[in-house]
Amino acid sequence: MRFTRAELESYRDAEVPDLIGPGCRLLFVGINPGLWTAATGAHFARPGNRFYPALLAAGIIDRSIDPTAGMSDADRDHLIERGVGITNLAVRATAKADELTADELAVGAERLRAVVSGTRPHVVAVAGITAYRTAFRERAAKKGRQPGDLEGAALWLVPNPSGLNAHETVTTLAASYREAAIEAGIVKV
Repeated sequence: MRFTRAELESYRDAEVPDLIGPGCRLLFVGINPGLWTAATGAHFARPGNRFYPALLAAGIIDRSIDPTAGMSDADRDHLIERGVGITNLAVRATAKADELTADELAVGAERLRAVVSGTRPHVVAVAGITAYRTAFRERAAKKGRQPGDLEGAALWLVPNPSGLNAHETVTTLAASYREAAIEAGIVKV
């Protein structure tokens, strides 16, 4: 599937529903939907995004998922059956995450608290350390398990899988995601 720049721009400010099923154990939190994600309605859908390859390499999912043309019901069901959910800090779609304001991210932090409180995952993994620092006003936060929780869920900061985060690879992303998944009980040691 291909989109023109004009087609993608028509999805600016659109929202993508959360993918969270009953029994969610590991909730991944993106920064916000990209335009490709908004166009397809599938989280982390932009071609070249390393999220699903990293989930597979980490053992969080046991088959390949390619959402670039949208996510199939079977793929959604697979994630839900594995106890994996996906949401975002900010809900509006942009071409780049740096288009979001600090206020939008702070509102997103409150929204995330409400989502976590309502869905009760075991672990929340925020994929975007800089966005987390801004949203939660915790400038010194570092990658990994955080000392506190988020509405009763263990809190992890993990690298964002966007290609703009070029120093990360599928292998390094998988290692970070796997640690959170072990605590969630999705992956065994």
